Amino acid sequence: MKKIGIIFAMKEELDEVKKELKNFKKHNIYELIIYECQYKNTTCFLLESGIGKVNAARSTQILIDIMNVDYILNVGVAGSISREINKCDIVIGEKLVQHDFDLKVFNYEKGVIPNLGKYIDCDKYLINIAKSIKTSSKVVSGVISSGDIFISDEHMGSKINKKFGALCVEMEGASIAQVCYLCKIPFLVIRSISDSPYEKDNHITFEEFLTISSNMISKFILQFLEKVE
Repeated sequence: MKKIGIIFAMKEELDEVKKELKNFKKHNIYELIIYECQYKNTTCFLLESGIGKVNAARSTQILIDIMNVDYILNVGVAGSISREINKCDIVIGEKLVQHDFDLKVFNYEKGVIPNLGKYIDCDKYLINIAKSIKTSSKVVSGVISSGDIFISDEHMGSKINKKFGALCVEMEGASIAQVCYLCKIPFLVIRSISDSPYEKDNHITFEEFLTISSNMISKFILQFLEKVE
């Protein structure tokens, strides 16, 4: 039976998946609550990492070192930075990039991490499972970008889109990708779009669509777990 760690940045995202699961065993590790349960052919470890790359990286390492997971998923909401991607669309990450990593002063292109590169690839097996899921939502795959800033400005979102070819932006996935890559753990990032810098009153839009998007991604993840071997 495979062990899968599932990382959520926010409580709202985690709660939507917990509604569909049961018989949790709780682990308290360094003040992080990890919910363990069985679902189909998997043992799942769910946790709320908190927002931002450091929180996400910390949570990833704990799942790898202490819970000995075989795979890691990062799921939740993201903001569109492409005019082709709308609210409630689902984005499967094929590659992750840190749009705020900047060593240009040392002649590195923006986003490039020394000895690692610009993009980190998600696991092809997990990508193919995600692509096989049937859903009423529009599902696309491509680059997901991460950075420690909430992108609410259309100009900034457009720059990230053009620079990295990214479809959406969030604040955790690429750091999870980096830890998994260094630890040789297969991973995948899947995001449901909750907001867009092209919308007016973007903060209000995010609040309104957070629960809706979280519910959609939870249904997607349950189908995903049924297919993992």
